[in-house]
Amino acid sequence: MIKFLDLQKINNQYEVELKKVASEVIDSGWYLLGERVNKFEQDLVSYQKGGHAIAVANGLDALRLILKGYIELGYMSEGDEIIVPANTYIASLLAITDNRLKPVLIEPDLKTYNLDLNLIESKITPKTKAIMVVHLYGKISWSDDLEKLAKKYDLKIIEDNAQAIGAKWNGIHSGNLGDAAGFSFYPGKNLGALGDSGAVTTKDEKLAKVIRALANYGSAQKYVNEYQGLNSRMDEIQAAFLSVKLKYIDEENLRRQEIADYYLANIKNEKIVLPQFHNKEEHVWHLFVISLKNRNEIQSYLLENGVQSLIHYPIPPHLQEAYSSLGYKVGDFPITEKLADTCLSLPLWSDLIEKDLNTIVQLLNKI
Repeated sequence: MIKFLDLQKINNQYEVELKKVASEVIDSGWYLLGERVNKFEQDLVSYQKGGHAIAVANGLDALRLILKGYIELGYMSEGDEIIVPANTYIASLLAITDNRLKPVLIEPDLKTYNLDLNLIESKITPKTKAIMVVHLYGKISWSDDLEKLAKKYDLKIIEDNAQAIGAKWNGIHSGNLGDAAGFSFYPGKNLGALGDSGAVTTKDEKLAKVIRALANYGSAQKYVNEYQGLNSRMDEIQAAFLSVKLKYIDEENLRRQEIADYYLANIKNEKIVLPQFHNKEEHVWHLFVISLKNRNEIQSYLLENGVQSLIHYPIPPHLQEAYSSLGYKVGDFPITEKLADTCLSLPLWSDLIEKDLNTIVQLLNKI
């Protein structure tokens, strides 16, 4: 069986270092808010080449805390609007509605799967406070026009960078392009912990200070609570693991780019729509997503022939029961719904061998 993702093999590459730092953390007797978390935050800032980093419990909390921070700073208030792509994972919306803000959904570009930046301006109202761009599947969602638009309307740009650590736009890392960014280090991500973890990055020192307090019960000083905060803290052992794996993230991404190049060069089937991008450094291939009719049948066909694949995401947020109160129905976002019905994610992880890639390609070319 060719697995969609083999986390055991991925982490076995770093086994000696991971076990060493795990032992050091266990022996230290200090498991929260210690030197390992501080080190990972510093490592992430160094990798991103500037700004501030706050280690938190998971990627959803990272986005929740950014918005909550802006509310505490008085930039946003209940009922304000946040523009967000309609085809994102539901976590992007959960972060918005959890803060009693309103998500304003916009269709993606059918070619890139990212937010159609040309549709944003028509959705801006006096209540609009931010644009949340999602670097979906590892591809940066950005443009010079986006920056100009945000400046014109005095909007914050928040990056959902859960899937794109290491991607670059004109030499600048994702997560360092907008006003603030949320990272996820879920185990299956390009930079994956061995449990849940996340981070916020921002160049705004005031926002960073507020978020750090908010993530620790609203407290910057023990037993002194400035805000009604959360308990969202990365633990020492996950921070230690992430510092180890961060050293190798560029190698990991390079291998993912090589696998994507192989797929792009060798899948020769007019029935399959391949992903598109303009510049190699802008895509780190968290997922390699193709689009094709009879997607479910093809997934079964691949599985019968020993290849696992996954569907991201079969039900878009506007059709989830959780958001029925928004009043959307089938047909309101036809491009998003088309992608939900036709997209299929192929195996893509750093230890895949060419023999397995060739098997996958030959099966797809026979469809």
